[in-house]
Amino acid sequence: MGFDSETAFESALIKCLVEEKGWKDGVIKYPTEKDLLDNWAKIIFENNRDIDRLGDFPMTDGEMAQIMGQIAKLRTPLNLNGFINGGTVQIIRDNENDTHNFKKTISLKIFDRNEIAAGRTRYQIAQQPKFKAKNSIYPNRRGDFCLLINGMPVIHVELKKSNVPVSEAQYQIRKYLYEGVFTGLFSLVQVFVAMNPEECTYFANPGSDDKFRKTFCFHWADKYNNPINDWNMIAERLLSIPMAHEMIGFYTVADQTDNTLKVMRSYQYYAASKISRRVSEMKWDDKSIYGGYVWHTTGSGKTMTSFKSAQLIANSKDADKVVFLMDRIELGMQSLREYRGFADETDDVQSTENTEVLISKLKSDNVGDTLIVTSIQKMSRIKAEDGINNDDIEKINNKRIVFIVDECHRSVFGRMLSSIKYTFPRAIFIGFSGTPILEINKKKDSTTADVFGDELEGTRYTVADGMRDGNVLGFDSVPQPTYKDKDLRKAVALEKAKAQDETEVFANDSKKKIYMHWMYDVPMGEQLDDDGDSLESIEGCLTDAQYNRDEHRKAVIDDILDNWVSQSHNGKFHAILATSSIPEAIKYYKLFAQRDCGLKTTAVFDPSDGNNESSIEKIDGIAQMLEDYNSLFGTCFNISGYASFKRDVCARLAHKTPYTAVENEPSKCLDILIVVDQMLTGYDSKWLNTLYMDKFYKWSNIEMIIQAFSRTNRVFNDDKPHGIIRYYRRPYTMKNIIEYAFEQYSGQKPYGIFVAKLIQNLENMNAAFSDINDIFKIAGIPDFFKTSR
Repeated sequence: MGFDSETAFESALIKCLVEEKGWKDGVIKYPTEKDLLDNWAKIIFENNRDIDRLGDFPMTDGEMAQIMGQIAKLRTPLNLNGFINGGTVQIIRDNENDTHNFKKTISLKIFDRNEIAAGRTRYQIAQQPKFKAKNSIYPNRRGDFCLLINGMPVIHVELKKSNVPVSEAQYQIRKYLYEGVFTGLFSLVQVFVAMNPEECTYFANPGSDDKFRKTFCFHWADKYNNPINDWNMIAERLLSIPMAHEMIGFYTVADQTDNTLKVMRSYQYYAASKISRRVSEMKWDDKSIYGGYVWHTTGSGKTMTSFKSAQLIANSKDADKVVFLMDRIELGMQSLREYRGFADETDDVQSTENTEVLISKLKSDNVGDTLIVTSIQKMSRIKAEDGINNDDIEKINNKRIVFIVDECHRSVFGRMLSSIKYTFPRAIFIGFSGTPILEINKKKDSTTADVFGDELEGTRYTVADGMRDGNVLGFDSVPQPTYKDKDLRKAVALEKAKAQDETEVFANDSKKKIYMHWMYDVPMGEQLDDDGDSLESIEGCLTDAQYNRDEHRKAVIDDILDNWVSQSHNGKFHAILATSSIPEAIKYYKLFAQRDCGLKTTAVFDPSDGNNESSIEKIDGIAQMLEDYNSLFGTCFNISGYASFKRDVCARLAHKTPYTAVENEPSKCLDILIVVDQMLTGYDSKWLNTLYMDKFYKWSNIEMIIQAFSRTNRVFNDDKPHGIIRYYRRPYTMKNIIEYAFEQYSGQKPYGIFVAKLIQNLENMNAAFSDINDIFKIAGIPDFFKTSR
């Protein structure tokens, strides 16, 4: 149903919300801020009639001024989220008639995230609220409507009629932010909604117009990621009670790390609520219990989703402990910072310096020890065989424990998780992964579902969904051969023909037939047949020795240097060079140093000393890298403190503390990080835009391709329209495997994953033209250009 009038649309939507969607406590028409303050004062009074609060004596203007003073001091939507969800506000009673509390500090209830459509919670609508201009230069404004919970304007809605783009409503909100109308009581607004009858977007209050980003304007969707835009469905799914109340109470996040108020996307909401419900319905005494897993693509905000899931579980008291289990210590450090950034004043997120501290947190009955971040390494050490007291293990086992396992495709198949599950058989394990292990690439005959239980229905969000929604970027994926195709073909063809040269080939018909077949019929890149067996290909005949040589490595470095300025935007962005082994990584590091190209490079890999013939070269390589890094950046790392060095590299590449504004000091930026496996999964930095991949992934390791590519596709600004991937080993085979990987992990929706090039677009156009031409020919119209309309 369309609307030719914005006024008619507004009336219909408000009528729907009042009569059908839970906004039952009245519409306040054309209110000023003073009108809304008086309304709020009445609600605070009605909800705080206990003798130790307000008793029978209403709020005074002075007491409301105290509250407004606190709001003004907090100022930002980020801080005011804590004010609202803190649930109470303190004032000094100045109503002389209240002799019991006069001049006492009292605590007043203003919001309860759990009291949804119950108790004394009030749901009202302020229609056409009047905004006073910040000074006499600007005009006063009037908004469309605000949704009030307990008198507080927490959601503001701007509307447009049919056929007027929703972007105009977004711009109107941005203009109001610029003019400073969302101040005073209106600074409590947490979420903006911009909509017309056919489209709706929502976004967290950015606080000021210069922080508005269109990429953070989200469409609500159903649990299968189909966008919902019809206004009736938006009223039902997004603006109704209980959803709107839950959005403010549970699904907004005051991220202290980024100093930004965030609101969860629909797929995050579905996952967090599904996990919470799964735990609440769990029968803890079952012998074999499975939590399930969530498939959310890398870069879609899994850390926030997992935190909110844990917060919901802890808040509901459905578990005694929620443990975020990471695969590596440095990931635990990264996630710990993020979890603490997400936490509000009612949450404590506990770190675990060592296994002893971890045991004490798990045994503790203190509610502040409910949320724990630790590594799989520490957790796996809690077992009787390692000397841990059996009484401690039994005490922990008597608690209801939920493990939330990040990057569960990677950490679940080793001995450590098996050990944890053996020690804690009553615990629930819930996995998060952007690349769960499927039947086609199962490890040790196990899939993610075998370990965690089935995928939680209605929670999937694939890489294709993320790209369609603009939550992650697509890829400019470029195969870059370091040898001429003709040379490789000739070498393989001669070998297959068992000939030394072409003279020998053409002197023998049998050898000639074999030679010509491999020269002209066999494809460069490997493909699989229907049974999963490799078909013949040129690259399938190559060995690793073809690429483990300086000729190849120099060609890779030449390609990097030739494209560095344009791809990095003259050093604004950073890159990862992924290599096939630690010796290869060291060789690349030395080659970059020899070239004296001006790029600041280092390498990160497993530093453990294996006491084998290559260990001396490895330790010497690490020592040289640390020495160069210290000289370059004024640090003082050594081999025994290698973990601190890795943390410094992670922070420097991500521009995180203590390098939050390092982009303004280019001399402190790292240009290229050389790795083997580490940092290719689970590491996030929007400042990474390029992956140089001198590394070959097999058909059975397609999840690793998605993970590695995804280091580059975090949304940033217009200078970063996509992640850049250049790959060098068996490039034609890799192209086939990459396409196969994204087909499997995009839910068979690979459109838009790769940047379309001009030649590819022309080929697509020609193919479409050919199909159209065939249709007309079948219809007996050979020349459809002359067909009359």
